[in-house]
Amino acid sequence: MRQSLLGNLKRSSPLLLSMGLGGLVVIGSLYGLSRLWPQQPALSPPPASEKPVESATSRVQSLSFQTAAVRRPTLENLARQGTPTEQNQARYLLAADAVRQQKGADALQWLDGLEARYPLLAPRILGLRAQAYTLNQQEDQAKQTWKQLLTQFPKDPAAGDAYSALSKIDSSYQGQAIANLPAHPRTVDLAVERLKQAPKDRDMLMLVAQYGHHLKAYRTYLDALVKLGAQLTPQEWQKVGFGYWEKQHYKEAGLAYSRAPGTSRNAYRAARGLQLGDENQSARSAYQRMIAAFPQAPETPKALIRLADLTDDSAQAIAHLDQAMQLATQLKRPEDSGDAIARKARRLKAISPTQQASTEAQLLKDWSQTAAAAELRWSRAWAAAKAQQFETARQWAQQISQSNPDSPQAPKALFWSGKWAERLRNPAARQKDFNQLWQRHPESYYAWRVASLSGQPVGDFQSLRSQVPILRVPTQRLPLRAGSAALQELYLLGEGRAAWEQWQVEFQTRETPSIPEQLTDGLVRLEVGEYLDGLFMLDNLRDRVLTEPENASQRDAILALSKNPLYFQALYPIPYWEEIQRWSQAQSLNPVLVLGLMRQESRFTRDIKSVVGATGLMQLMPETAQEVAGALKLKTYDLENPSDNIRLGTWYLNSTHETFQGNSLLAIASYNAGPGSVDGWLKTLDTSDTDIFIETIPFDETQNYVKTVLENYWNYLRLYQAPA
Repeated sequence: MRQSLLGNLKRSSPLLLSMGLGGLVVIGSLYGLSRLWPQQPALSPPPASEKPVESATSRVQSLSFQTAAVRRPTLENLARQGTPTEQNQARYLLAADAVRQQKGADALQWLDGLEARYPLLAPRILGLRAQAYTLNQQEDQAKQTWKQLLTQFPKDPAAGDAYSALSKIDSSYQGQAIANLPAHPRTVDLAVERLKQAPKDRDMLMLVAQYGHHLKAYRTYLDALVKLGAQLTPQEWQKVGFGYWEKQHYKEAGLAYSRAPGTSRNAYRAARGLQLGDENQSARSAYQRMIAAFPQAPETPKALIRLADLTDDSAQAIAHLDQAMQLATQLKRPEDSGDAIARKARRLKAISPTQQASTEAQLLKDWSQTAAAAELRWSRAWAAAKAQQFETARQWAQQISQSNPDSPQAPKALFWSGKWAERLRNPAARQKDFNQLWQRHPESYYAWRVASLSGQPVGDFQSLRSQVPILRVPTQRLPLRAGSAALQELYLLGEGRAAWEQWQVEFQTRETPSIPEQLTDGLVRLEVGEYLDGLFMLDNLRDRVLTEPENASQRDAILALSKNPLYFQALYPIPYWEEIQRWSQAQSLNPVLVLGLMRQESRFTRDIKSVVGATGLMQLMPETAQEVAGALKLKTYDLENPSDNIRLGTWYLNSTHETFQGNSLLAIASYNAGPGSVDGWLKTLDTSDTDIFIETIPFDETQNYVKTVLENYWNYLRLYQAPA
C-alpha cells in the first residue's frame, strides 16, 4: 500500500493533465500574485495630529530590514543628501546602530543637534546621546543628559532608561520611575531587583504581575502573590487571574478569577479556567453560579454550552443547550445560537434520529451563516461523496461557498467541489470551482494543491523536499493602528526594541484591547521575537470580528486586512533564516519546508516546551535529540539554542523523508505522529487518491498538522519567493 500511495503522489490526476493548464486562467504566473490582493479599507488610523512625519514608503524605512553593516553606506548618503525627513531618520538609525556597536563617538557625531530637527523622537535622541556619552566614558555629560531627559520628558517612555541609569547613583529615582512609568520594562526590572531583597513586597509583586508578562520567571511572581491570599483586593486578584490566563495556566487563572470583582467576564473565566485545567466538577459548579448571577450577560450562552459539555445526562444537557440557544438569539449572538443547536443535534443522535434531523434542519434554516452550519454542510458533503453521490456532495459544498464564505470549511469545500466535478467529467464546473478557490482563498492549503495539480512550479508531495527556493527580504511593514506617532515612527524604522518599550507604556487596556490595539500589540511583539503571542494576537483578529457582535463594525476592515500581503508577511515572519538554510542544505532539505514546519511546531519560540517535554524551535523530544546527536557524533548540544535545535531537527526530518522514499506528505505526518502510525494508515486507508488519504487520517491533530505545515510552506513561497 505504501508503494501504491507513493506512486500516486508522483503523478497528477490524468483528468487534470488531459485538460491542460489553460483552464486555470486566474492562476497565471506564480509571481503575479500581487494582482489578487484587493484594495484595503483603512482600520482606525491615528488622528491626523499624531500621524508619523512620513509614510511607510520612506527610503530609510525600507532599509530597516537590512543589517547595520549592509545599510550603513546608503544611510550615510541619505543623511547628507536625502530629503529633510530622510536625513533625520538616517541620522537616527546611524546613531542607534553605533550605540549597539558600542561606538560612542560615532553615535555622537550623528546625534549632534538632531533633537531640534527631529522633535518627534527628541526623547529617544537624548537617551541615545546619554548612552553614547557613557560609551565614550564621559560620565558627567551622560548624567547631565539623563537629567535633561527627565526634566523635559518625565513621563515619556524614553525616560525609562534615564530613571534606570540614574537610580544606580541615587535610589530616589526608583520611586520616580514607579510613580511615572510603572509599565516600562526598566521599571519592571527595578521591581525585580527590589524583590530580591524583599520577596514578599506586595506592591512590587503587583507591579510585576501587571506589567512583567515578558519575564521568563513571570509565574513565580504570580505564585508569590497567591501566597499572600487575603492581603489582595478583588481588583488585584483579577490582575493575577489575567496573568495566569495569558500564560495558559488555566486552573490557577480560574481560581484567581473566582476571587476577582463580580463581573460576568470574571465569573466566566473562573469557570472556563477550571474546565481547561481539568477541574470538571469545580467548573460545573462555577458555571452554575455564573449563570445564576448573570442570566442575561453576553458570556452566559457560552457558559450554558460549556455546562452542557460537562453534563453526562443528555436530557439535562439538551435543556442547557435550549436555554443557550434562546438567550443567544435574544442577545443577537448568532454563532452561539448555531453552536448550541449543533451540539443539541449531536446529543439527539443516540436518542431520536428524527429529532436530530429536525434540529439540523432548524440549524440550516435559521442559522445558515454560522460556523456550525458550515460544519454540518461539510459533514453531509463528505458523507455523500463516500456514497459516490458526487452531485449531491457538490451541492452541499456549493452551499458552504455561498452561505459560509468566511468559514474554515470554505476553501476545502471549493477544492473538493472541483474534485467531485472532475469525477463527474464536468471540466467547466471544475475550472469554475478551482478559480473561485484561487481568487477567494489564495492563502489556503487547498490553493497550493490547485497550483500543484495544475503544474505550477510550487512543488508536489514527491518533489517538495528537494526544491531550494530563494526568499526575498521584505521592504515594508504593515502600519500600526494604535499608539502615538513616535511609536509608529520607531516601528517603521525597524527600531523594534524601542517601539516595544514605548508600547508597554502606552498600552493601558491589556485585558480588553480594542481591535486596533490588538493588531498593534501583535505587530510590536513580533519586532522583539515574541512570536508565539504576537502571531496569536494577529491571527485571532478574524475570530473576534466574526464571532463577537460588539466588533462587527470592523468585520469588513479585518477581513480585507487578512488579504493584505503586508499582514500576511507579519503572520509569516522569517526568523533564524540563515541557520535554517545552513542545516537544511546539510540534509538536502527544502529550507522553506523546514520554515513552515517550524512555524507550526513552536511559532519560532526557542525555549518553548510542550506538556510532554518536546523542546525548542522544532519541538524535539529529549530522547529523540539524544539519538540524533549520537548519529551526528555531537557530544554537546542545547535544545534551546536555535542552531543546535535546527541542526538536530533537520536531521530528524530528513530521516522521516528517507523512511518514506522522499515523500513529504508522509514525512511530515511521521514527524508529528511517528512512522508506526503512518505505516498503519498506509495499510488501512484509501491510498488511491492522495487527497482522500489526507482527509481521512484518523488523528485530527496529524491531519491538521500536515495541512498547516504545507499551508505555511505555500504562504512563504507566494509571499517571499524571488522570481527565477
